[in-house]
Amino acid sequence: MALLDVEDLSVTFQRRGQRTVHAVDGVSFSVDAGEVVALVGESGCGKSVTSLALMGLLPRRGAKVGGSANFDGTDLLAQDQRSMRDIRGRDVAMIFQDPLSSLNPVIPVGIQVTEVLVRHRGMSGDAARKEAAELLDRVGIPDPRRRLKEYPHQLSGGMRQRALIAIAVACRPRLLIADEPTTALDVTIQAQILELLKELVRDSNTALIMITHDLGVVAGMCDTINVLYAGRVVESAQRRELFAAPRHPYTVGLLRSIPRLDAGRGEKLTPIPGSVRDVLPWVEGCAFAPRCNRRIDACVGAPPAMVPTHTGHSYRCVNPVPVEEKQ
Repeated sequence: MALLDVEDLSVTFQRRGQRTVHAVDGVSFSVDAGEVVALVGESGCGKSVTSLALMGLLPRRGAKVGGSANFDGTDLLAQDQRSMRDIRGRDVAMIFQDPLSSLNPVIPVGIQVTEVLVRHRGMSGDAARKEAAELLDRVGIPDPRRRLKEYPHQLSGGMRQRALIAIAVACRPRLLIADEPTTALDVTIQAQILELLKELVRDSNTALIMITHDLGVVAGMCDTINVLYAGRVVESAQRRELFAAPRHPYTVGLLRSIPRLDAGRGEKLTPIPGSVRDVLPWVEGCAFAPRCNRRIDACVGAPPAMVPTHTGHSYRCVNPVPVEEKQ
């Protein structure tokens, strides 16, 4: 049995006088201990909402969550807020997208790191501060004892992201969710953060869910990739197979929009036409149909089902890209 098994997760937002928004619409995936699973897609496809639902951090009013998320025998979606407070930080932790807004600007970094140690590990005083300094040192922050006394605005973007990682791994969680952990960081710092996450997974056998819009980021890191579009998984496969033979036109579009080092001089990128707003409701057909260059009549009328293959590769498309077609 997988450490985390998400089945038919759905999240809808309802406001009086406005239409219901289906942010997540039947997402299913699983994560084993020591495995890195990616949720990939454009902004607005439901990646971050999926993570917030798993963490129990969605607003209680206006949001409706369905499905199940079985974490080692416990359904995370069925827990009340008090139970989730015991689980969050101890067993399941999350690295949030924007470190500057995720850290409290008026509280020193040291207090924010020691808070989780006090709450979940029962540490206090000098022991908590010593452990906090060791955590900052572990994630690569120089002079950690001095940094404990500083405020978030006194740290660089890379250091703030590392501080968030230190908070997330303080209790050695069994499942770690990283929501766009390299956003707004330069390429060098991105590589360092990704290498740090790989070390954490390797050393502690932690399961990692990597949420990103950049397939290039997950190319050398993730074991399984789930591509999301309009709240549903449209393709799922092992990393090598997905990059070698993507079947869904949306996945192909994401790959073609990545800059390549071997591209000719002046060669233009091939963006996906339209925007994420150009969608068809899933009940009426394939949501990607308005933007798809492989659209046929069968794409409209009924929602496409996931098509499994003998290798575990599956895709949600009635006119998939042929395996032999050059990407």
